[in-house]
Amino acid sequence: MAKDLTLLFILALPLIGFAINGVFGKKLPKAFVGGLATGVVFIAFLLATTLFSGLHGTQIVKLFNIIDFDGLRINASFQIDALSIWMTLIITGIGSLIHLFSMGYMSHDEGYHKFFTYLNLFIFSMLILVLGSNYFVLFFGWEGVGMCSYLLISFHYNDAQKGEANSLAGRKAFIMNRIGDVGLLLALFMLIGQFQTLEFLRIGKALQDNAVLQGSALFFITLCLFIAATGKSAQIPLFTWLPDAMAGPTPVSALIHAATMVTAGIYLTVRSNFLFELAPATKDIIMYIGLATTLLAAFMALRQNDIKKVLAYSTVSQLGLMFVALGFGAYSVALFHVTTHAFFKALLFLGSGSVIHGMHEEQDIRQMGGLAKLMPITHFTFLIGTMAIAGIPFLSGFFSKDEIMAQALHHNPTIYVVLVLAVTMTAVYMFRLYFLTFHGTFRGGDTLKSKVHESGTSMTLPLIVLAVLSVFGGLLNLPGLFFKNAAHWFDHYLSHGTMGLDQVHNAHLPFTTSMALMIFASTIAIGAFAWAYLTYSKKGNIAKADEAQNGWERLSAQKLYVDEIYNSIFVKPLLALSDFAGKVIDIQMLRNGVYALADGVLNTANLSRKWQTGFLSNYLFWMVFGLITFVAYYILKLSVWH
Repeated sequence: MAKDLTLLFILALPLIGFAINGVFGKKLPKAFVGGLATGVVFIAFLLATTLFSGLHGTQIVKLFNIIDFDGLRINASFQIDALSIWMTLIITGIGSLIHLFSMGYMSHDEGYHKFFTYLNLFIFSMLILVLGSNYFVLFFGWEGVGMCSYLLISFHYNDAQKGEANSLAGRKAFIMNRIGDVGLLLALFMLIGQFQTLEFLRIGKALQDNAVLQGSALFFITLCLFIAATGKSAQIPLFTWLPDAMAGPTPVSALIHAATMVTAGIYLTVRSNFLFELAPATKDIIMYIGLATTLLAAFMALRQNDIKKVLAYSTVSQLGLMFVALGFGAYSVALFHVTTHAFFKALLFLGSGSVIHGMHEEQDIRQMGGLAKLMPITHFTFLIGTMAIAGIPFLSGFFSKDEIMAQALHHNPTIYVVLVLAVTMTAVYMFRLYFLTFHGTFRGGDTLKSKVHESGTSMTLPLIVLAVLSVFGGLLNLPGLFFKNAAHWFDHYLSHGTMGLDQVHNAHLPFTTSMALMIFASTIAIGAFAWAYLTYSKKGNIAKADEAQNGWERLSAQKLYVDEIYNSIFVKPLLALSDFAGKVIDIQMLRNGVYALADGVLNTANLSRKWQTGFLSNYLFWMVFGLITFVAYYILKLSVWH
């Protein structure tokens, strides 16, 4: 019972914050609005830690029945297990830090209360997604997250300069996510057809008891689930919305596109592991799509000059890396990288927000430089985040990426070679971003330089906490080379508390091979650091102007022209079809038809309204008349039949 109440409080707290700020926020002081929104998420995090510390097995918390007929029962119920509680800790823990950062970052924004209202609603939707005990509840959270992302990405829709672009970015994210959602809906219908339930535990048990369903049905179910994952987690071909989503305020980028929403596809796949393990063809598709995504997105990031766009393509690339691990069946390894990625990518996004805030909304790294002395805390924490994602030894990203690389080498050495190229590009573009932003001479002019300042405590404190997590996050899943007593803690935690994962075992390489991999990965990261230092700090090189780029640099800067290709294949034909339909169909005729239908309904209502006189004698007359008519019809029918 205590766990039931704790879980309900975790769900209710961000919903309460959403309701209070949504209704009364405009009249409340900003400090109260931000404090309330941050406080409810942080308290939810503290409550989640109590569930984590007392976690034993799996527990279902049922609220009520949603559907119950013809053998199909769907409940509004929630599941407490290792996977759901771990995701809850990430969502509420990182979420509370981002809320705190937002109090300073959004302090001068006119829509302050509205922003925190949306943030709390997003946290609530994400919690529904990861805590639901069945695909139906998960779908509600899935759609809620999509709606909130639209509201937050296009938050500044009325901005005088970028309002239209912000609105288009929000619509693009919404539409591309809806494409993926069709896959989830189809998977739900097929699951009902196959299992007559949407409960995770019942489906998993049915598959354990009866392995007959290993044919085409499971292939199409898992393929549709993966299509849904490509939408939320920005994989090829549904990845172009995420870089455009940088139009939203920077805390949105950190919350949605680093730690929570974009990992929903990873969570869906891990949660459905008992389905994917019986569909090897789908796992191969996942692996190759993830491989292509991580490689292409890393290439696109090499010559981006918007500080947030570099991080956006980096996120797409890292998500691709996680899907490669999922394709190998290394679910705990993928979720380990989800965790470390949440630490260092949230740090990098918030660090970029601190830079943008200090630079008075300037995002072009070609206008930066020399910020290390002007923004020392932001600089130091950003450096830690950069080293973590690049794989500098003994930071969190080093351990989680090394696990994925080890799985790749064990399963397919060719895949490992391709991942080495992607990981190398990651280190190159991240150190390029770091040195161009924080080293060299300031390139934004003396006027702007005089205004640059370090961010306030509410913004630097989350950076420091995330920097600490980025340094020590690797302790969660240390390799068994030197730390045998504490080795692979996260693997054991997840596999012994999540349905299906106790049957999946990750590959562990021999000692000498593991050591060689770690040394090789360290050499790549340190080599990229040295190259970037010599190129951008020692020699003083700066990013090229757009017109000076050619060859592969132009391809990278223009994102391989994927957006232009999509516009030519999909957007322009649809717009042309709309214009053609508008010319062929007489809009005025349709309008008149709608008005005529409405008038007909109104006139019929006016006529029937007159029959309702309110006099009992009239009603008795019509009742007797109807009864006589019915009896006369019945007698006439009998006489004709005889």
